[in-house]
Amino acid sequence: MQPIRKIDLSIVSCWNLILLVMISHFGGYEAANAQENWSRFRGDRADGVAADDARLPEVWDKTRNVMWSADVPGLGWSCPIVWGNRVFLTSVSSDEENTKPSKGLYLGEGTREPGKGVHHWWTMCFDLDTGKELWRRETHAGHPTVPRHPKSSYAAETAATDGERVYVLFGDVGLYCYDFEGELLWSHPIEPKKTFYSYGAASSPVVHDGQVFIVYDNLEASWMAAFDAKSGELRWKQDRQETKSWATPFVWQNEQRTEVVVPGQGRNRSYSLTGELLWEFDGKMSSLVIPSPFAAHGMCYVSSGYIGDGHRPTFAIRPGAKGDISPSQDDEYTDNQYIAWYQDKGSPYNTTQLVYGDYLYTVYDLGFITCHNARTGEEVYGKQRFSPKGTFTASPWGYNGYVFCLSEEGLTYVIAAGPEFRMVRTNPLDAMALATPAIAQGKLLIRTASNLYCLSGGERAAVK
Repeated sequence: MQPIRKIDLSIVSCWNLILLVMISHFGGYEAANAQENWSRFRGDRADGVAADDARLPEVWDKTRNVMWSADVPGLGWSCPIVWGNRVFLTSVSSDEENTKPSKGLYLGEGTREPGKGVHHWWTMCFDLDTGKELWRRETHAGHPTVPRHPKSSYAAETAATDGERVYVLFGDVGLYCYDFEGELLWSHPIEPKKTFYSYGAASSPVVHDGQVFIVYDNLEASWMAAFDAKSGELRWKQDRQETKSWATPFVWQNEQRTEVVVPGQGRNRSYSLTGELLWEFDGKMSSLVIPSPFAAHGMCYVSSGYIGDGHRPTFAIRPGAKGDISPSQDDEYTDNQYIAWYQDKGSPYNTTQLVYGDYLYTVYDLGFITCHNARTGEEVYGKQRFSPKGTFTASPWGYNGYVFCLSEEGLTYVIAAGPEFRMVRTNPLDAMALATPAIAQGKLLIRTASNLYCLSGGERAAVK
């Protein structure tokens, strides 16, 4: 682990004071509203948006505004999560050399055999303030029995926490529950199944109201299940007629009820907290469904956009739907009162969209961004190319009036939020990066191929 970098506190304080005044003028910043925890993939609300905070960095590189940097063993594209002073992360190492992931699109090509050698599946915990490794547990060890996507790893799923326990999913191995001191409380093995093009599992767990929800779509026997968060007991399990989806389920707490939304290539579905099917529809989703659902403006957004397909839809769904809400005629989705708007093209392949304020931002794998009205779906601006060019897997995030987009090359593009495309700057880390960052307590956590960076404070990106 690298030593903590000394920061000129007088400069930090000056810029923080300026930002506090600006945010107070434009929206009202209060320290009590700062993002305290980041409990799952894309944060507590699954939307990638953090509360404005003068401590959050807008400028960084490998040494600039780095509080600490920790070495991470092995390989993993799971995202860090944070609760209190603890950062949880997973990774997998191997006793033998294996093909390393590379950037860009594979279009069906790549790894077809399981990884070589004994692999070690790790769960790690770091101190948020110092980067000190508090504990590391070998969650599983053995030879992999299934291949993986050539750009991914056997640690693709992001852990989740409820503030009492941390729930770790290695999708082709098992679900594990640790306490915050690293004691294994319970586990549930998962029988590995064949997946499309041997890409493996990737959907992350979510926890809500004493239950842990996981989805395992595959080519043999797909299912969704809920486990008791304290005991690990299986609460319920539902078979799914899906084969090619990797989206993380979304617990949607809306004005009418709480439900679990799960996209699928065949059907988008919503389940009650006890496993009953609430609604479904055939969205003619793209052939690979990866983006995860989230909510904003009282609606749930569901999308899929495999780059090779002509139909790459985004749906904005209103609460209260029941039964089959598929259209009576092809693509007449807005005839249904529960589909607020629908767009037939322009959804992302790997990334999940971001709603920040009134705008919906879509980041494409090949280095473009678009902006739409999040309430109506109307285009605000069309495809804008990032410069310098890059490729993208990590999902965008937002705070302090900016949208941040992390490329696979480790370069973060800082975009001014609003109706006009304006790239303010770029922040390099010069390392491969596919994981979506975490944000908590005025700190930004970015995982690269071999490091976990904690970034905080420093100068502002621009005066808005």
